[in-house]
Amino acid sequence: MSSRPRPKRAWRTRIKRGLVIVRRRVPPGLRLLVGLLLVGGGLLGFLPVLGFWMIPLGIAVAALDVIPLWRAVTGQKHHRRSARHENTQASRNGSASGK
Repeated sequence: MSSRPRPKRAWRTRIKRGLVIVRRRVPPGLRLLVGLLLVGGGLLGFLPVLGFWMIPLGIAVAALDVIPLWRAVTGQKHHRRSARHENTQASRNGSASGK
């Protein structure tokens, strides 16, 4: 057996790493602009320098700023609350009824 990861999984991890780098280094307003430019360049994918691969990349980069689009890309149905937030809400509800 080979110790190399499956190709599909390797691509997914590369894409995730790339999106993390973009999220950390590119300001929020500029991310949306870069994403839209990538989609626009992808539509001109028949030209020698540009490619159709730019369309999904542009959607992913733009989705970092647009929450409903990010949920559609990641497959989340609704916003998930953190356990810390739920504990805070529970303590507030409990303390209000105790007084």
